[in-house]
Amino acid sequence: MTDHRAQSIGELIRTGGRSFSFEFFPPKDEAGEEQLWRAISALEPYRPTFVSVTYGAGGSTRDTTVRVTGRIARETSLTPMAHLTCVGHTRAELTAILGSYADAGVHNVLALRGDPPGGPGTPWTPTEGGLTYADELVALVRETGGFSVGVAAFPEGHREAESLDHDVAVLARKQQAGAEFAITDMFFRASDYFGLVERSRAVGVDIPILPGIMPITSLGQVTRMAQLSGREVPAEVVARVAAREDDPAAVRAEGVAVAAELCEELLAGGAPGLHFYTLNRSKATLEIFAALNMTV
Repeated sequence: MTDHRAQSIGELIRTGGRSFSFEFFPPKDEAGEEQLWRAISALEPYRPTFVSVTYGAGGSTRDTTVRVTGRIARETSLTPMAHLTCVGHTRAELTAILGSYADAGVHNVLALRGDPPGGPGTPWTPTEGGLTYADELVALVRETGGFSVGVAAFPEGHREAESLDHDVAVLARKQQAGAEFAITDMFFRASDYFGLVERSRAVGVDIPILPGIMPITSLGQVTRMAQLSGREVPAEVVARVAAREDDPAAVRAEGVAVAAELCEELLAGGAPGLHFYTLNRSKATLEIFAALNMTV
């Protein structure tokens, strides 16, 4: 079995050709756990570059994230990456969590500031004894040693950014702190992604930026998720999917078609790969792969 301790996602993305990766979230109960592992089993044969596991608000899923990523490292051929946020943790606690990841065989981290404790759109207040910005967390992870570090990027700008230029200045600081790659939040226009890449390169950001893909299987669900990020699903995408709202299967088919077209445009335009937000289900992602003629 692959030695996961030797894996560096940063190196894999830079040198391994196109990257394909999947994101999962920690399950809340036994049924969710079974669903998660079914999805992992279905996607493992596609040999993704890595898989990531999110980190609940305020560290609420910390133990589950450590356990799930550790199990992926031990029991599968996959390279796991654990998310980590500043929210609700002191510097010492963050260092201890990194130690837990290392002990579990997880050596890739996505370093995020995280949403404010009061939820998206509320004022940000750092934890006493903790960190304020994602670049500080990147620096802490690098100081700890033994981790490849990724960060978030925002094609339409972070909801708290003063401007798109300010947004990429923040990304530049993350790179300077030691970030090796970035993953975007969801978006639906290739032009938004390529605009982000162009702005980033203009200020010296040269790390790979992976586009984050969210297949639309429920328009209401994706619309709510977009609103939490302070933005809207583009009207042309809503129109395409909403025209089929009386038929859930047709909604799903159109959502997959929208995502597959976006993926084709991104890859044709030079994106280094694709990162799929699976919502712990494999079907939509596998349908996109079929549309792109990708096989095991």
